[in-house]
Amino acid sequence: MEEMGTIRDNVEAINSKKEEVTARAGREPNEVLLIAVTKNRSADEINEAIDAGITDIGENKVQEIMDKYDKVKNVRWHMIGHLQSNKVKYIIDKVSLIHSVDSFKLAEEIDKRAAQNGTTMDILIQINAAREDSKYGITSDETEKLIEDILGYCKNIRIRGLMCVAPFEDDPEDVRVYFKEVKKLYDRYTSQTSPALDFRYLSMGMSHDFEAAIMEGSNLIRIGTAIFGERNYQNGN
Repeated sequence: MEEMGTIRDNVEAINSKKEEVTARAGREPNEVLLIAVTKNRSADEINEAIDAGITDIGENKVQEIMDKYDKVKNVRWHMIGHLQSNKVKYIIDKVSLIHSVDSFKLAEEIDKRAAQNGTTMDILIQINAAREDSKYGITSDETEKLIEDILGYCKNIRIRGLMCVAPFEDDPEDVRVYFKEVKKLYDRYTSQTSPALDFRYLSMGMSHDFEAAIMEGSNLIRIGTAIFGERNYQNGN
């Protein structure tokens, strides 16, 4: 396995690769936002990434947001993992974007808590393009109904786009078909702008497949391992 550099080195390497890939795709590097995925990472590690230029971080678990929020420098927080309805209240005033909305029940709770907080919450709809049983998200076919229901009943939510977690394949080129499907779905809504529906974000691509995701139109990439190295699960998380 190739030896990892420092967190700063890794951030710089990813940004360099992002420049290379966006150039191939005929896009500008600043069109793609790098979100550092900080699951199982300490506040010190996260602050090191922020010092290296990271402006946005993504957490998979509500408890980790709660534990780290006051220990981390000024940064935008993203909820990227599965979110249980009964935990929305803990993060409604802390995150700038929830990537993982996959049910009307969850949207209702987000709407309720956003109203109580006097805010409008930006969300993405999570698509399970490969229909994997092990992953959350709705199918492409279910997307229109969920969006219609949210627009009809949730007044404190703004739908900003879509999120996809592709299957892990040894060759990232093999998952481009799923990225392509979600991008096609995304494009259906980009012209339907309203105060509650304003598609700007397509969250696709992780450490092993972000290059393929950028080539297929992603503008939010979620990178953990390539920045921080392999996760240490000994603490039971």
